[in-house]
Amino acid sequence: MSTLLENFSEPAASPLLLLGQGRDLRSERGVECPGDLPAPSDPDLVERARVARAALGENAFVLGHHYQRDEVIEFADVMGDSFKLAREAAARPEAEYIVFCGVHFMAESADILTSDAQQVVLPDLAAGCSMADMAEIGQVEEAWAVLQDLGVAGDTIPVTYMNSTAAIKAFTGRHGGTVCTSSNAEVALRWAFDQVGTSKGVDGNGKVLFLPDQHLGRNTAVQKLGLSLDDCVVFDPRKPDGGLTRQQVADARVILWRGHCSVHGRFSAQNVADIRAQVPDVNVLVHPECKHEVVTAADYVGSTEYIIKMLAAAEPGSSWAVGTELNLVRRVARAHPDLQVHYLDKTVCFCSTMNRIDLPHLVWALESLAAGRMVNRIVVDADDAHWARVALDQMLALPGI
Repeated sequence: MSTLLENFSEPAASPLLLLGQGRDLRSERGVECPGDLPAPSDPDLVERARVARAALGENAFVLGHHYQRDEVIEFADVMGDSFKLAREAAARPEAEYIVFCGVHFMAESADILTSDAQQVVLPDLAAGCSMADMAEIGQVEEAWAVLQDLGVAGDTIPVTYMNSTAAIKAFTGRHGGTVCTSSNAEVALRWAFDQVGTSKGVDGNGKVLFLPDQHLGRNTAVQKLGLSLDDCVVFDPRKPDGGLTRQQVADARVILWRGHCSVHGRFSAQNVADIRAQVPDVNVLVHPECKHEVVTAADYVGSTEYIIKMLAAAEPGSSWAVGTELNLVRRVARAHPDLQVHYLDKTVCFCSTMNRIDLPHLVWALESLAAGRMVNRIVVDADDAHWARVALDQMLALPGI
């Protein structure tokens, strides 16, 4: 499928396969995402978007996540990761409308951090996040009850990834925890360990309940904090007591929620071995939401912003294999034509929920707002918003934020 990714220099023996348009059973591992790549935008829609955006002027502020389609990013006033965008929205009090081109939990965070006078709009309400949806508030509350029954809740601090619902952020705030991003997860976990146990820090006996991405939690605990894989256990909400014994919970330092990113979870250690065999001196750069075996096999690991900065500073002519969402990889590859940029997995799957925000939905939202009609407003429950803000404020108080 080289015509789909003309800005990449793909290994000749490893053509990219868009899921549903070719098959590699070893790579797909039983996952299918049938369908065609969306056609280029209708020029009429592009013009309608420009007209509606101009009509709204400074009364609207459009945010675009890095994983969005290019046709949507074209109309974003600012591009970034989820937390950066939420903070950018809060820094624009003059904008009555915050149009968030991302997914639901991101729009919730923007609503929490902006003023009551501002209204947050999500162009497609079906743009959710499979990872965030893996931690439902009722399940998390039941898990906490299990920890209470086992007598360890008092020595446990919850830390939730930014990629979680407002209800989970609120749960974290109510129980004295904090939110983290992929950039500051190490700082957040060190802070959490300092809050609990008979002695402070990682060497104490306190615990962290990390939600909802097990891979970010595990990679941070092991690679950044020096804990072992045996110090980490996975709580499965679908099993009695999370599928854990009393002794496993007692011995654990990090209790990981059984959640993951459907895009980053696709990358494998075999992908890394294959690209190294095909591309001499390749630098493997992956996101910490990838599996532990992928992270340990990579050369560099970091957040979306880290990945962008690494490629911007890369030596001209160097080769890179990047393990993160394809829209971002393609965009960075185009920005740096002097680099050889490869997608780590030859079987390609976009973030399907992020891609629900397309130009037709954006045009509909902008035109509706320009006509005085509020659509798809995201409003977080007041109590949840309060406690989620407590957790977010705690993150903002961490060193280096």
